[in-house]
Amino acid sequence: MRIARAAALCTLVVAIGVVLVSGGSDSGPRTPPALPGLPPPFLGTAVSGDGGLTAAVDAYGNVVDLRAPGPAGAPLIHNPSARQAAGTVPADTGIVPYVRLGGGEARAMWRADSVSQRYLPGTNVVRTVARFGRARVVMTVAAAGGSLAMVIRAAAATGIATSSVTLDLAPTIRCARERRAGQVDLLCGPRNGGPPTLHRHLRPSGGAVARACRQVVRTATGEARGWLGRSTALGSGAPRWARALYRRSLLTVHALTSRRTGAVAAGARDGWAYVWPRDAATAALALEASGHGAEARHVARFLTGLDLAAAARFTETGAPVPGRPAQGDAAGWVAIAGRATGVPPPDRPFAWRNRADYQESTPGTYLGNALAATGSHVDGPKTADIEHFSAHQHGGAGEIAREFGTSRGLVRSAGDPGSGLDSAAAWAVRPFRVPPLYPAAAKTLQALVSQGTRFGITPGEGWTGGHDPWSAPTAWSAWALAGLSAAPERAGGRGPQPNLPAVREGEAPSRRPPGPRQEAIALLQDLRRAATPAGDLPERVGVHTGIPTSTTPLLWSSAFTVLALRELWP
Repeated sequence: MRIARAAALCTLVVAIGVVLVSGGSDSGPRTPPALPGLPPPFLGTAVSGDGGLTAAVDAYGNVVDLRAPGPAGAPLIHNPSARQAAGTVPADTGIVPYVRLGGGEARAMWRADSVSQRYLPGTNVVRTVARFGRARVVMTVAAAGGSLAMVIRAAAATGIATSSVTLDLAPTIRCARERRAGQVDLLCGPRNGGPPTLHRHLRPSGGAVARACRQVVRTATGEARGWLGRSTALGSGAPRWARALYRRSLLTVHALTSRRTGAVAAGARDGWAYVWPRDAATAALALEASGHGAEARHVARFLTGLDLAAAARFTETGAPVPGRPAQGDAAGWVAIAGRATGVPPPDRPFAWRNRADYQESTPGTYLGNALAATGSHVDGPKTADIEHFSAHQHGGAGEIAREFGTSRGLVRSAGDPGSGLDSAAAWAVRPFRVPPLYPAAAKTLQALVSQGTRFGITPGEGWTGGHDPWSAPTAWSAWALAGLSAAPERAGGRGPQPNLPAVREGEAPSRRPPGPRQEAIALLQDLRRAATPAGDLPERVGVHTGIPTSTTPLLWSSAFTVLALRELWP
């Protein structure tokens, strides 16, 4: 990568390299090593945006994903998730700040002595601070509307800092930059609809870009705080940590929801920046529950306009994404979002059997899909394997219990106790509300959380994806347990399953406190431990380290967390 050189007289030099298309060479690059206790570079850990241009920022202050016109829009940075997983991301991917100390070599932030990251309070403006000895580099990233601002300020204890910048731009995006002693200001946007400063073709002089960047930061700050201020607050008695988790989760939902179309991206990352009906439906429920009814209806209308049978994922425009067939829970989740927001749900038949479930594995007859189907009046054609089985709520609860029930709880695959208890049992309580299944759901969740870690639970006993805990199952289990605490008589002895057996002699008791409300709070505290220092919820974290190992933040986890917190403290 080209790094601008400065005079050796400078005590501190900052150089920024931008590669917005190529992602570097394919000649066997290696992802730079992570600092101790932090995830690797180029894995996003924070998101900036307000439903327009959307940026992901990694733990070192690099902009590693950029989407336009909204969070499920076209990528402007080539940073394949497969390369992230393989550890072959080139070191010049995206927007990467560098620092030079004295006459030494230029160094990226992953070579700093320490790096910390926070949001400006009540916003999606990301601030990352790197320290190199007595030198300090502060990187601020803000996305507002169609503009991205990156403001870098460097200071050394022994002298005046200077800075420089190099750019390598994609055809669909343009940037303007200015540099002065100790600072770099970078303003970017799509060629069509980007920042006015760019389209007036101003030369980067006279502080115009710096002023425009400050305005983007102010706009992003004011917009987020205003939106958050219109949110319904948690009820009295909610502890401070719960309020902080609620605000950050809401702001994640806000950042990943397109203002233009109502499309909700699962995450700001390659492979995740699409609309999954179940994820987006949960966002609609969270927006409705938190006082943003108009936005919730916007999301629901987008969902009800999709051809749900065409694919598992959709773009910002509603076009199906090839590669994954429709999953069996789509119609049920869209129907529940429509009912919650007053938007008429789809009325086309939708078969949930012989399709993949939320674990996105091979097609089958799965618990999560059966429960989601109880939320829809269109159950699709019957199939030969379970000819008599309709999952519709008014007639299917007992059949679900017979097909998926065991003495231990509800399992993932119909008629297969060996498939293991499935945390999707929580959906019987929230959002699909099938009271006859509450006792079985309670038993299942109590068993799974007793096997959990300090960072949450896995999707279920049959999960083959390793031991790392996942935040979405942890959050949806918390929501269901909070719901059960409001209906304790339903969680006790009524329904098709008995209560959990007592702990056998010689067994260690569960580490969890008794009672569904206490269980829900304990799970939310697990999520709090799994969150990044900035408060974002990763898709999953290392079981022993709590370090993010996948998409951060994850929309689904944040939306379920909002719903669980509102259930506990309405």
